[in-house]
Amino acid sequence: MSFLIDSSIMITSQIRQYVVQVIFSVTFAFSCTMFELIIFEILGVLNSSSRYFHWKMNLCVILLILVFMVPFYIGYFIVSNIRLLHKQRLLFSCLLWLTFMYFFWKLGDPFPILSPKHGILSIEQLISRVGVIGVTLMALLSGFGAVNCPYTYMSYFLRNVTDTDILALERRLLQTMDMIISKKKRMAMARRTMFQKGEVHNKPSGFWGMIKSVTTSASGSESILCPSA
Repeated sequence: MSFLIDSSIMITSQIRQYVVQVIFSVTFAFSCTMFELIIFEILGVLNSSSRYFHWKMNLCVILLILVFMVPFYIGYFIVSNIRLLHKQRLLFSCLLWLTFMYFFWKLGDPFPILSPKHGILSIEQLISRVGVIGVTLMALLSGFGAVNCPYTYMSYFLRNVTDTDILALERRLLQTMDMIISKKKRMAMARRTMFQKGEVHNKPSGFWGMIKSVTTSASGSESILCPSA
């Protein structure tokens, strides 16, 4: 089923290389099989010895494809596109693959991967290096995506502020301040009018009433002149 799906994907993407289709389909199929084995391990399906056998077989096949077949075919495809090396493409493909294997093996020197219990081409040696390369590539791609995505799409949410926008906002601020001052003046006038109407009905007589009327009129005039206070 996975072979048919991968073949249709390759045909729709206009990749006519039959070997590419086979390699991709086999890798995808064995990857799905390993995922199924993980689910079987959790659910307890099949015998433990059977799961271990198929798990080891899948690892061997995937490592064979990733370490030997895919790099060799990439080198072969690169050499085939060079006309000067077209006659000896197999030899130069082997040289490219040996160069890849040298750097692939030297990659594990800084890490505590080597162990006297395992051989040079054992599963532990190969899968440890593949794991180091995979984790490093995933970290690089994740970091690049985390930085590049906001940098690319942030410009859609930013707006360039011009001098005209600043002047318009300043005018609106001045209009708002004038409106607040005029409303405070109206409130002060209304309070003074209400206070004067109250004095007509309850106007005190005598010397103390005269002093009180003078002080209230003075305070009302100050509130009109200084409405912000």
